[in-house]
Amino acid sequence: MVERICTEQRRKCCGVKMSSVPEGKKLVRSLSGLRMVPENGAFNSPFSLDEPQWVPDKECPRCMQCDTKFDFIRRKHHCRRCGRCFCDKCCSKKVALHRMCFVDPVRQCAECSLVSQKEMEFYDKQLKVLLGGGTFVVTLGTSEKSETMTCRLSNNHRYLFLDGESHFEVELSRISSMQILTDGASPGGATSRASGMLLHYKPMGSQDTQQLRVEAADDKKAASLWLAAMHKAAKLLYEARDQ
Repeated sequence: MVERICTEQRRKCCGVKMSSVPEGKKLVRSLSGLRMVPENGAFNSPFSLDEPQWVPDKECPRCMQCDTKFDFIRRKHHCRRCGRCFCDKCCSKKVALHRMCFVDPVRQCAECSLVSQKEMEFYDKQLKVLLGGGTFVVTLGTSEKSETMTCRLSNNHRYLFLDGESHFEVELSRISSMQILTDGASPGGATSRASGMLLHYKPMGSQDTQQLRVEAADDKKAASLWLAAMHKAAKLLYEARDQ
């Protein structure tokens, strides 16, 4: 483990981009279940959430949802997402919890299970769109020069890769703001379609904020789907920061 980290530090010092460094994973067992996590915590997905601290058993004599008193028959269960204490009726659902890297579906209360089920759509559908990428016209800073590039999310979810005649990367954790641009009202009063995005971020090794403007190229429909997925990703990113 120490050797791996030292190797990563040497690569960084030699100018090798951290997005190209191989990332190992390990199985970890906690009170909540079995998790598959990066060996180096610095490589955690920016969408990931930390496991909550469980409410101590002695502090929850009753279900925190229906107020049923616990006894030898009515056992208490902890929600793996919020850490609160519930009876079996109020905490019976086992739902996938990708943001905490659980290998199997885990027990969650009714409120948390709804949130996790909504997030499953992002992991099952929108994340694949982001990984597949889209074609955009990219403008860096206040430059008048633009370049057609393919934008995609890296496999570890930590970087935006932009590839054209040139290549550069934006680390998601260093994005300070994101604004989705639209093409205005559509005919017939339909919802306006996403046509681009405006990012403000800090490049690695710099504290100065850089602007990045991304606008749909030829395939407007595919670009709109990618941007909608990116908008959802931004919401998860901000939630993880505020945890």
